[in-house]
Amino acid sequence: MTAARRIAVFLFPLLTSLLLILVLWELFLRVFPQVGPRVGKSPGDIWRYLVTAPGAPAARSAILDDLMITLRDAAIGFGLGMGAALVIAALFVSVTALEQTFMPVAMLLRSVPLVALAPIIVLVFGRGSGGVAVMAAIVVLFPALVMIVTGLRGAPRQALDVVAAYGGSRWTGLRMVALPAALPSVFAAARISVPGALIGALIGEWLGSGTGLGASLIRAIPTFQYNKLWASIVIVTLVSVALYAIVGVVENLVLARFGAPREPD
Repeated sequence: MTAARRIAVFLFPLLTSLLLILVLWELFLRVFPQVGPRVGKSPGDIWRYLVTAPGAPAARSAILDDLMITLRDAAIGFGLGMGAALVIAALFVSVTALEQTFMPVAMLLRSVPLVALAPIIVLVFGRGSGGVAVMAAIVVLFPALVMIVTGLRGAPRQALDVVAAYGGSRWTGLRMVALPAALPSVFAAARISVPGALIGALIGEWLGSGTGLGASLIRAIPTFQYNKLWASIVIVTLVSVALYAIVGVVENLVLARFGAPREPD
């Protein structure tokens, strides 16, 4: 399958899902009229608030300013989480004793809600962007770690034996065989982690820094800024889908270059 076809097959369900969300959004407001126009904003209301209303430029500017903060926090968390997942996965695959010792701990920590960990993270790393980035990194780390370990363990045994027969070390086999074979799993982990990093950043901003869209969303509720609330949610959703799509496009280009199959969603 060519790279262009792979990208088209990947993007079509995303675009279809976005259209379906718009339809369900409109249907929800019609089926539940008790929500009321003051609280429940339709796609048309959000379009007017962000595009055609006299105050649209100021509204867009306020949301985009907060979005830039959230994207910065999410990007730092994503980089830290994915980097840590790659390094730890390589160690786990190379040293079995490490995996047997620490993987159960990782699974236990994964089951702890981030909200419960937030006070400790804020206490250790502070209420600034550092604490928010750590929360985003935690959301990214554990799912990515499991997927990458699985991908590295799926490396062809025969190829690893060839590397060993020619005097290559365990690390050489990991670099030359296991990591290329795990590319579909690495990219699948990255696709899943991009929205996760945004969610972690939003939670961190809500509970920690008090800046960015996470804090703005919470402030909009008691002040009855429902247009801003819905518009911010729409923007976060679109950005999340766009980032997911970008990672998916890069994934398909790389895997088409190496002739590797795509990891199923």
